[in-house]
Amino acid sequence: MSDKTIVRTTCPRDCYDACGIAVVKRADGLVKVLGDPEHAVSRGALCGKCAIAYNGAWLDPKARVTRPMKRVGPKGEGRFEAVGWDQATGEIAERLKDIVSRQGAETIWHTHYTGTCSLLAGGFPQRFFNRLGASEVDPDSICNAAGHAALQYLYGASNVGFDPRTAKDANCIVVWGANPFASAPHQHKHWLKETRAKKIVIDPVRHPTAADADLHLQLFPGSDAALAFAMLHVLVREDRIDRAFLNDHTIGWAELEPILMRCSPDWAAPITGIPVGKIEEAATIYGDGPSLLWLGQGLQRQPTGGNVFRAVGLLPAATGNLAKPGAGFLYLNGGARRGIDSDYLEAPQLRQGERRKVSHMDLVATLSDPRKAQALVTWNINIAASNPDQARLHRVLRDERLFHVAVDPFPTDTTDFADFVLPAASFLEFDDIVSPYFHLSMSAQVKALEPMGDALPNQEIFRRLARAMGYNEAELFEDDRTALDAACRQMGLKDFASLAAKGTVDIWPEPVLQFADLTFPTPSGKIEISSAAAEADGHPRLPQPIADPRPQGGLFRLLSPASIWLMNSSYNDDPKVAEKLGAETVTVNTADAARLGLQDGDTVIASNETGQLELRLGVADIVPAGVALSHKSRWPKLSKQHANINALNPGRKTDMAESSAVHSVEVTLTKKA
Repeated sequence: MSDKTIVRTTCPRDCYDACGIAVVKRADGLVKVLGDPEHAVSRGALCGKCAIAYNGAWLDPKARVTRPMKRVGPKGEGRFEAVGWDQATGEIAERLKDIVSRQGAETIWHTHYTGTCSLLAGGFPQRFFNRLGASEVDPDSICNAAGHAALQYLYGASNVGFDPRTAKDANCIVVWGANPFASAPHQHKHWLKETRAKKIVIDPVRHPTAADADLHLQLFPGSDAALAFAMLHVLVREDRIDRAFLNDHTIGWAELEPILMRCSPDWAAPITGIPVGKIEEAATIYGDGPSLLWLGQGLQRQPTGGNVFRAVGLLPAATGNLAKPGAGFLYLNGGARRGIDSDYLEAPQLRQGERRKVSHMDLVATLSDPRKAQALVTWNINIAASNPDQARLHRVLRDERLFHVAVDPFPTDTTDFADFVLPAASFLEFDDIVSPYFHLSMSAQVKALEPMGDALPNQEIFRRLARAMGYNEAELFEDDRTALDAACRQMGLKDFASLAAKGTVDIWPEPVLQFADLTFPTPSGKIEISSAAAEADGHPRLPQPIADPRPQGGLFRLLSPASIWLMNSSYNDDPKVAEKLGAETVTVNTADAARLGLQDGDTVIASNETGQLELRLGVADIVPAGVALSHKSRWPKLSKQHANINALNPGRKTDMAESSAVHSVEVTLTKKA
């Protein structure tokens, strides 16, 4: 008889990969969390951060929140006493009911995002907030809302992407504004390297995926639309556009083409920093096709990020790179494409009245106003680390007036400010379903371990809160297995058990074509290069060949993308991950370092009108002159400065959807005296 048991499950982190996991449990109680060797993505190996954290902090009860906790010290100090579930939910319910009666449910706000991307843990809590009538902080506004809005104008959909399996038919793959090495490590390691297609990476940062590419266009941040227009100019000039496709399936090309004629590579080169020859080479390779275009989420975190997406999104339409093998674009592949009914998951019918939302960029102002905000519930998110205007946010989170409930597996910066902390189970501790946003598969998240202490899955926590509130609607109390079976049937599967037996299922046996019938969910049914909807919303009718102005007066454009050792703010509490992270750094070009008289390893102060941060200087030509690079998402409370890079982020909005323009931040760098 074997002395070990293996449970196969799926990583639900905010990552393109959705890796298969093998949890090995020995008879002596030892647990190892490994990559599943039978899974097509992980192939037996997890990425570095998951391999460490899932065998470290995630298995350590001392690192977890294991009991409901009630605050006993000042907000922000993280001092709590353990209480029972009945006491915690009872007292929370009484406070919420009092706020509803005195000032209305709309003054109760909840904020959430991708602490877990599994279906029930991410969707079921919305049932409670819909019944409560609470207001919501728009989750995508902290990440990718501008790109969604832009693609909706252009194609009518932002969650319908290419099928990655069709890479075998592609001659070119363009990765624009994404860093697979950090954010999709298995796609970097396997998917990109196992295709014969030529790889073009367009990114201001020369990360390892860019360095491995056949062609890297290292443009200056904010000049992407100008580069796209110059590439389109080359495609027109060399007669590489598909005029039959444009005539049959688009509207507005005739309006756009005269503008393209002014946007030559000679015009774009000084704006973008890309030599004319490289612009022409990239356009020619893409135009030869069939070609895939991967649109990264970092690409639209700019002041004109929506316009950037509309401009870059023209490339597939202009060349007819849609509805055929090896062609298409990808931002995200959503669950709805595979049949998942979000209305079933979230039960919007429980809400009476309008669903009020605000951007994360306006969170500080909203919480600061007692007429607008009396309570805050944070779940699946660590706003004290991830949100802009960090110093002001921390101040308002200390306000005794604001009643704050935090739901989390770990004691984060955000939980330290809460009145009650409710212990959430980790993904290893309950069944769920993972809908990858890269591959068109579905995966089972299978319970491998018992929850630590009194921890509960998100959905059960909100069932208990609903019961404490005195609600009686059936949707609020639907059990996990019923909901999981229903979601599986929506996808054409028998039930959750059948999905769990297989682990990961390809919904379609063969690669599927993007927009196969060439009917687009826009008002016209065509690709809307010229968009009346965009115009009605106050945007230009056409994408524009514009670029952000370069920083002046010695300022640096600060980029703060993902680190290879963190998943947003997850994992920083693991000591081994923290050791891998090392000191917080900012990297500049060698020419900038020489200009400022700085050397690698110097301590510098990054500052602007929002705040300042002490960082260790790195010097490397992985960024263009005028750009500073410092990775996001460290936990402020683990820093002597009690701050991270968001101390410098004022919360500027993009041109569309009030989304984060975090890559517009500008700073000065001075050597510490």
